[in-house]
Amino acid sequence: MWCHDIGREQAANKPLLKTVFQVMMRLFSPRKTTLMFVIRDKTRTPLENLEPVLREDVQKIWDAVPKPSAHKETPLSEFFNVEVTALSSYEEKEEQFKEQVASLRQRFFHSIAPGGLAGDRRAVVPASGFSFSAQQIWKIIKENKDLDLPAHKVMVATVRCEEIVNEKFSSFIANEEWRQLEETIQSRPVPSFGRKLSSILDFFLTEYDAEATYFDEGVRSSKRKQLEEKLLQLVQPAYQSMLGHVRSGTLDRFKDAFNNALNGGKGFAMAARECFEYFMSQFDEGSAEAYIDQANWDSSKVREKLHRDIDAYVAAVHTAKLSELANMYETKLNEALSGPVEALLDGASDDTWPAIRKLLQCETEKAVAGFSTALSGFEMDEETQDKMLLRLKEHARGLIEAKAKEEAGRVLIRMKDRFTTMFSHDSDSMPRIWTGKEDIRAITKTARSASLKLLSVMAAIRLDDEADTVENKLSLALLDPKAGTTNKSSSMDPLASSTWDEVPATKTLITPVQCKSLWRQFKAETEYTVTQAIAAQEASKRSNNWLPPPWAIVALVVLGFNEFMTLLRNPLYLGIIFVAFLLVKALWVQLDISGEFRNGALPGILSLSTKFLPTVMNLLRKLAEEGQKHANTGSQHNAPQAAKSSQSVASSSASSEVTSSENGAEYSSPSAHHKLQ
Repeated sequence: MWCHDIGREQAANKPLLKTVFQVMMRLFSPRKTTLMFVIRDKTRTPLENLEPVLREDVQKIWDAVPKPSAHKETPLSEFFNVEVTALSSYEEKEEQFKEQVASLRQRFFHSIAPGGLAGDRRAVVPASGFSFSAQQIWKIIKENKDLDLPAHKVMVATVRCEEIVNEKFSSFIANEEWRQLEETIQSRPVPSFGRKLSSILDFFLTEYDAEATYFDEGVRSSKRKQLEEKLLQLVQPAYQSMLGHVRSGTLDRFKDAFNNALNGGKGFAMAARECFEYFMSQFDEGSAEAYIDQANWDSSKVREKLHRDIDAYVAAVHTAKLSELANMYETKLNEALSGPVEALLDGASDDTWPAIRKLLQCETEKAVAGFSTALSGFEMDEETQDKMLLRLKEHARGLIEAKAKEEAGRVLIRMKDRFTTMFSHDSDSMPRIWTGKEDIRAITKTARSASLKLLSVMAAIRLDDEADTVENKLSLALLDPKAGTTNKSSSMDPLASSTWDEVPATKTLITPVQCKSLWRQFKAETEYTVTQAIAAQEASKRSNNWLPPPWAIVALVVLGFNEFMTLLRNPLYLGIIFVAFLLVKALWVQLDISGEFRNGALPGILSLSTKFLPTVMNLLRKLAEEGQKHANTGSQHNAPQAAKSSQSVASSSASSEVTSSENGAEYSSPSAHHKLQ
């Protein structure tokens, strides 16, 4: 054997050696036969390293050979004496090779010498019996079919057909059309793939048939089948790639068509069913186009995978669409309920919760009807659809409960806003002016009652139309002091509890204890507004009550009768009094005496004391300017006329100033500016 074939299966003739072992044990008795392995073209590897490998292979073959019962435990050494020799390369070391061959030849010449190749000589047959012994050996060989060798033509056919198979296989691998087809199929599908590949395979198989037509039919057919199997094994990855392209392309087209059908308004179940049937038939056509005539491959596994992929995609879209629909109708309910519910709770009254219940029922029915119509296209079972509709109803109810809880967290702010609005505005929504005629106690009670109404409405969620006594308890405990006193004397505080009698804990927004605490805080924070109103009313009363009492007026008339008659008898006094009245009126307006005394007597006196002298000086300066103006433009008059004229000018100036001040004119003094109203 060749040195490089050591350790190989066929090249080292291991099957032949196995047959020799089996026949020797079955046909012959144990006798020492020498097995000599001659290694050709020994390499640099020492023989000491090659010989153990070869002996180990021989021992493994011996151990693996089935043995007759008589030789189950017979060692290899009983039948064979294994020897190994090596020859150098004839091409590289010719002289050394010839010397080694000559030495080996001498061993055969002297094979019967003691220790020679002939073995232990136990079964030596004398020369006179050689003829009979040879006949018996030949008879045994002829009768044993394991030793039959094939006919010469079969051997030739086997070798030649094997060569043709290898040639055609190599030619197929190097074929440009196949290589281009294989390269293209890695990135994209190839039209008419099956037809093209079948044509290439048929070409090479036909060539094989043409070249092997004169050889043994059995060998030729066997080798043709072997060639066909090798070629199909080579092209199978390309076929699988083609099926993969068909599957992925079909899946992508299914997704696009399915989404377009849904966007076009077609029902989900109908769109899925129609698209599935159509594109599965498309895959069947594509897989038929990829079919190879020489192979009997089944594309059912790829088809099943496409089926699973389509089902998975449809299920994902189904879940996404249902979620999208649910979110859309939940959003609609948010928009339809949040704002109106907040407005209804803000304007809390006896009709608040009935109105909320009516709004909830109306909007829920509308949303459920639309959602049910949208779900009909999914063709789902009735139980699943009922669960989704129930979930939508619960969402609507949860929205109102969440909004109620949110508003309950701001109830104190709402109560103060309502109190301020009702306390500071009249029935026509006009701001109140505290003139002293308003009943602040009644207004305060009304505003607090409205705020308490808001608190009672926000105390619990009333979506089930069940009556409760929350408002009555709050009114008796917080608005009616007498009733509260009676309750305290007769029993415990009705608000000293963490639950309402008729309201479940899950529906309670504000507990009785919290209501009491909120009311206490509410009263403390609105007390200042009431106090300010009372102060404004008192100030208004003081500012409007500047006339003396009636008895003082009567006393002035009775006691001043003589002075009144004196004025009637001397009209000059009337002129002087009139001028003095005008001057006093002008000072009154300029100093805004009524406004200064609005905040009290002492602050008014202190303010007037600082403004009196500058105002008088300003008034006199204006009178002097008017007199100077008339003196420069008028003619010379006598002293009485001048005096009279001065009085007339003074009176006119004062009168004009009073008139101007009554019209809202603005005057200035050295110390301050005042606007008279």
